[in-house]
Amino acid sequence: MPFNERLQVYHACIENALDHWLPEADVQPTHLHEAMRYSVLGEGKRIRPVLVYATGEAFGVELEHLDSPACAVELIHAYSLIHDDLPAMDNDDLRRGRPTCHKAFGEATAILAGDALQALAFHILAHSSTIHVSAKQRLQMIDILAQASGSRGMAGGQAIDLAAVGKRLNIAELENMHIHKTGALIRASVELGALSAPEVDPFSFEAVSHYAKCIGLAFQVQDDILDVESDTETLGKPQGSDVERNKPTYPELLGLEGAKKAARELHAQALESLDRFDKRADPLRWIADYIIQRQK
Repeated sequence: MPFNERLQVYHACIENALDHWLPEADVQPTHLHEAMRYSVLGEGKRIRPVLVYATGEAFGVELEHLDSPACAVELIHAYSLIHDDLPAMDNDDLRRGRPTCHKAFGEATAILAGDALQALAFHILAHSSTIHVSAKQRLQMIDILAQASGSRGMAGGQAIDLAAVGKRLNIAELENMHIHKTGALIRASVELGALSAPEVDPFSFEAVSHYAKCIGLAFQVQDDILDVESDTETLGKPQGSDVERNKPTYPELLGLEGAKKAARELHAQALESLDRFDKRADPLRWIADYIIQRQK
């Protein structure tokens, strides 16, 4: 099946699953539930749940058994975007081509919506009946997502990012920031997909984990490139915002051509990590291609 068709299948799966798990908008407290659904069900790339599905299939897992971990990572991602956009953080007015959650629902409700989405993600992993693995593996999945979300993952990366505004970082410091801020949840997505298989070969698990590390960094490099080359309408968020906030970026450190070269090298390393896998891992290969070719 061509990549675009496979992607449509993954997107249909995650949209249905998210709609199932999110509280209905007419259930009390309605304003909070409206904000949660607004932030999650808006148009998005769904890279993280797509990675869960693609990795799970590479390990022979049926799509229906991947819905819940795919939901969990997307809810964590949505919560992080709500909080990142707040005035105390990045103070953004636009996300995915429409007003950010705090602009549409107010700051207090936006904070609560992010909190509630984070809690719901772990509830899903703990209680979903469609996750067909041992109790030990389920606990490992919860632990992976918790580590990726906390101070040694995404939240820690955001803290480093805020502290780095106006400062000159070297390439190792910039990579460390993005391994945490962006890469941790991408890596967790791949690892949750692998752990959805009843039996996981440790060498294969390590291979996809390294693949995820590479594409996580490549994703951020491409984001930095697009912040320079693209426009607000295409991106669905303000173009040039990183430069305006004086944030360290790959083009700033490496130059635009150097950043593009770094993205290509990370892409090559990601593909090399998949050498031990057969054609069932082709969607992972296609995702690596997409990450450095995307325009938004």
